[in-house]
Amino acid sequence: MSIVDVKVPQLSESVAEATLLQWKKKAGEAVAQDEILIEIETDKVVLEVPAPSAGVLSEIVVADGGTVTADQVIAKIDSAGRASAAAAAPAAAATAAPAAAKPAAAPATGGSKSDVAMPAAAKLMADNSLAAGSVPGTGRDGRITKGDVLSAVAGGAKPAAAVPSARPPAPALPQVAAPVAPDLGGRPEQRVPMSRLRARVAERLLQSQSSNAILTTFNEVNMAPVMEMRKKFQEKFEKEHGVKLGFMSFFVKAAVHALKKYPVLNASVDGNDIVYHGYFDIGIAVGSPRGLVVPILRNADQQSFADIEKKIAEYGAKARDGKLGIEEMTGGTFSISNGGVFGSMLSTPIINPPQSAILGVHATKDRAVVENGQVVVRPINYLAMSYDHRIIDGREAVLGLVAMKEALEDPARLLFDI
Repeated sequence: MSIVDVKVPQLSESVAEATLLQWKKKAGEAVAQDEILIEIETDKVVLEVPAPSAGVLSEIVVADGGTVTADQVIAKIDSAGRASAAAAAPAAAATAAPAAAKPAAAPATGGSKSDVAMPAAAKLMADNSLAAGSVPGTGRDGRITKGDVLSAVAGGAKPAAAVPSARPPAPALPQVAAPVAPDLGGRPEQRVPMSRLRARVAERLLQSQSSNAILTTFNEVNMAPVMEMRKKFQEKFEKEHGVKLGFMSFFVKAAVHALKKYPVLNASVDGNDIVYHGYFDIGIAVGSPRGLVVPILRNADQQSFADIEKKIAEYGAKARDGKLGIEEMTGGTFSISNGGVFGSMLSTPIINPPQSAILGVHATKDRAVVENGQVVVRPINYLAMSYDHRIIDGREAVLGLVAMKEALEDPARLLFDI
């Protein structure tokens, strides 16, 4: 026998422990090398644990839902075993259980017939809840007859306190434990524990609210120039780069444009120091089945529109499938949250620590605005930027958002960096 340990992969420095989700194999089943055995949830990502060797999963050390740490052994694989041999023990135990239960069903009479009831008598006794010992038998060898039961009933024989039976109890007995959820009269509730990711998001949001002096400034943007440029080049762009030209690449470029002008928006607080970052790692908030995740666009200032759109599409797919890696969500100097994809008109985004600012983008809607003294209809998007007032004054925040507005209303500025 050659045993190979299945261990928890290395976690990031900021992650101390993780939770096992659900084993995809049972003990005794064959596994192939690199076959995914289980997924492990951290407070940032879900990691897949492949089988380090082919063989038989001989033992599951930590069950579903268990808390584990890096390099902890969670299962063992017998690389020389066979599934049929390994599964023989559980199968034998399963077949042995009914056989062991059979003697308990036999009456404990010690071979005596003195308390054995005739079929008709047994039925009558059951109907009247009479135990065998409460009715004297007058039949051959002391057997209980129907007449004996009728006489006992007429004489006022007391019903048995409990009638032993070889049959299993009915599933609806009152002895069954009460359900966890109370009966609310047709108003059901369900209590579900937070996932590690959801708990981590909650922790970070509370941290942000309690440690930052958050203020939000707003502005409106006429998206017509961006929409016209996008419409004009969409077909050629997709044909050339294999990805659609979306709005997020414009927002990312406009944000980088403003961060270059006002570097404090791209800074962070470290104790009593302000750390000014000479690079632009933009976090893109993405909704996933597990909750909100924020993958990072590294060096966004050096990426083209096509690079940004491809990366956003890649992150979106990974978020849906739970495949984002820890390194893809670590760091970031500024974030963008696009609630507009869900129809949000206006919101106040919460800063993602240790960053000091975040841009909230919303749904673009046709609205009546005044231009040159005339009321006209324009596609308007309301932008909101929350910032840490400890290091960012209102002047830099407002002017930074205005710089984003001007870049979006005149996209040529993004090409010439003006």
